[in-house]
Amino acid sequence: MKEHIIKRNVVISIIFILLCLAPLFLSDFRINLLGKFVAFAILALGIDLIWGYTGILSLGHGVFFGLGAYCMAMYLKLESSGGKVPDFMSWSGQEVLPWFWKPFASAPFALTMAILIPVLLASIIGYLTFKNRIRGVYFSILTQALSIIFVVLFVGQQAYTGGTNGITNFKTIFGFSLSNPSTKLGLYYIAVLLLLAAYVFCKFIIDRRIGRVLVAIRDGENRIRFSGYNPTVYKVFVYAISAGLAGLAGAIYVPQVGIISPAEMGIVLSIEMVSWVAIGGRGTLTGAIIGAVLVNSLKSVVSENFPDIWSYFIGIAFIAVVIFMPSGLVGIYHQIKKSGAILWCSRERKQP
Repeated sequence: MKEHIIKRNVVISIIFILLCLAPLFLSDFRINLLGKFVAFAILALGIDLIWGYTGILSLGHGVFFGLGAYCMAMYLKLESSGGKVPDFMSWSGQEVLPWFWKPFASAPFALTMAILIPVLLASIIGYLTFKNRIRGVYFSILTQALSIIFVVLFVGQQAYTGGTNGITNFKTIFGFSLSNPSTKLGLYYIAVLLLLAAYVFCKFIIDRRIGRVLVAIRDGENRIRFSGYNPTVYKVFVYAISAGLAGLAGAIYVPQVGIISPAEMGIVLSIEMVSWVAIGGRGTLTGAIIGAVLVNSLKSVVSENFPDIWSYFIGIAFIAVVIFMPSGLVGIYHQIKKSGAILWCSRERKQP
């Protein structure tokens, strides 16, 4: 199934080939950055699934990303401290490891929770909102409020979450040193494999009947309801899946970056996530990957050369795409491809 899906899409095949070959041409520092962008691409797939295909604009996906990242960070911190009370807890006067931290000493438990907690939270919120037919800009504002709530909560719980500074100073993962270049390279390839798995999973959903229902909800929810479908079930499902992908992205992001703080759960990053999908091309999956990697690469290059004004470049790029290329980069590619096919057919008809 995976080979069949990849073969049908030449562009995505090229993307994954380039990602696999990247370590041959880039330095360890650049590969570590690219691994971070690959984690963002997993997150972007989830946003494209809910926004591009279902028409639900979430501006609070940083919450799910952060929850997944914190779950993984708790495991990494406990492994680094040998299961003892982490240093930031001691500084806050916490002398005993909290009961809810103890299970995260297990890697399988932490990885499971990194996906399960965002899924459960999204399912609860999605059910309460979608059942009451809250949608459009009202849902977007609600997700922003959710982001603010979680940032304030995690900043305030200094003894348990590290507060504003977050959780950092990780040393090992599964017994391997995080400072070792081979470990960093292994984490990069794991991120690429997880991105491939996420893409195949999203493609599987989109190519089935449920995918057609999601698109129909985007194009006309009332018509779907009158046709006998319950949009609430499908919207809760896709919201939960999107949150799970965000949690997975957070889990692979933390060991590569070495820190997670409440800032990653904030509104700013959540809006940036939407811009990745918009620039790449929403409703295409491939565009979500391209947008996440390309925009963050551009952000990295511009911030290195113009540290004071780099954010303006990103803002201008987003505005330009929304106004002049509403279908994103992938949409432009499809338009050029379609125009070329039409031109070729017209030439064939003119020939005697």
